[in-house]
Amino acid sequence: MYDINQIRADFPILSRTIYNKPLVYLDNGATTQKPRQVVEAITNEYYNTNANVHRGVHFLSQQATELHEASRETVRRFINARSANEIIFTRGTTESINLLASTFAQSQMQSGDEVIVSVMEHHSNIVPWQLQAMQRGIVLRVIPMDDEGNLLLEEYGRLFSPKTKLVSIVHVSNVLGTVNPVKEMIATAHAHGVPVLVDGAQSIPHIPVDVQALDADFYVFSGHKVYGPTGVGVLYGKEDWLDKLPPYQGGGEMIQHVSFERTTFNELPFKFEAGTPDYIGTTGLAKALEYVSALGMNHIAAYEHELTEYALQRLMEIPDMRIFGQARERGGVISFLVGHIHHFDMGTLLDRLGIAVRTGHHCAQPLMERLGIEGTVRASFGLYNTKEEVDALVVGIDRVRKMF
Repeated sequence: MYDINQIRADFPILSRTIYNKPLVYLDNGATTQKPRQVVEAITNEYYNTNANVHRGVHFLSQQATELHEASRETVRRFINARSANEIIFTRGTTESINLLASTFAQSQMQSGDEVIVSVMEHHSNIVPWQLQAMQRGIVLRVIPMDDEGNLLLEEYGRLFSPKTKLVSIVHVSNVLGTVNPVKEMIATAHAHGVPVLVDGAQSIPHIPVDVQALDADFYVFSGHKVYGPTGVGVLYGKEDWLDKLPPYQGGGEMIQHVSFERTTFNELPFKFEAGTPDYIGTTGLAKALEYVSALGMNHIAAYEHELTEYALQRLMEIPDMRIFGQARERGGVISFLVGHIHHFDMGTLLDRLGIAVRTGHHCAQPLMERLGIEGTVRASFGLYNTKEEVDALVVGIDRVRKMF
């Protein structure tokens, strides 16, 4: 039922050649390619339905508004949120976390209060909290991990104190591929009366996510990671929590009434959506979610799991191969080094063979420090990658290794 050839035909860029070599795109952790269905939906709206949304009385504005709000409902269904009021459109995971860090710290925290994060967080789930630490005196507590890349849950349980106000954790590591047991971690936090934010940037494209089953208080992700356009993302929050938080930005759309004496704010979700939204982007995001839903997230997860297991087996055939992250549950991200070859050199030479991988610290420098390295080469898989591409990667790495 999983027709990989038909799927690849939906992504025209995959037929490109790079330096006269077939493109092997293995940088899906950074961004995914876009199916023609998404691009066509964006083009169609610009050509036929482009008008600013909400409050417009003319036909195009009404139609654009219907598309925009239908996209919100598509997101709600995709993650099984209880209400469309719980879906806030943002520019992506980073803005979603910054929005929450700012509004939560402002309204729910005092100097000395604590946020628990993990050692494997992306910078976008570290720096916003550090900004609040500088501005409001909050404190970060860090969950450690073992050498295989599993978070130490007993240590996590010991981090809670009366000053703990929030846990903010990544669902799937963008470096190690670790799939963290977030449902269990959420239950632990709730037993202490503490809400939880989950960074789902690397989980949403690969595994089914049900925010009600997880009991997540907040869940964030980016459209461009899940085969949608750039510049659009989602902050899910339980309605009770979103009602408690103040607006993040001021302007049009997020108000009910403005005078020079007093402003009253709009209802959810519009309280957090100041200004003209990316209503074209939300259409593209909805189309991307419809695309992966039609394939079936369970089918995607099973296919990528098989592909990742094959890649791990093949890569370990290469002499001097070091793979970072051997967690009990892992996704389609493999970070590695070969001998003493610098990750930048490996990535640059693989590029000349048409193979696109990511090199560097992957916006996870505290994790690199924990691993005792400066950076890695990262191959990350998407729903359109193949075992033949894995084979090409292995041949390419071995060719580079022999050069050194």
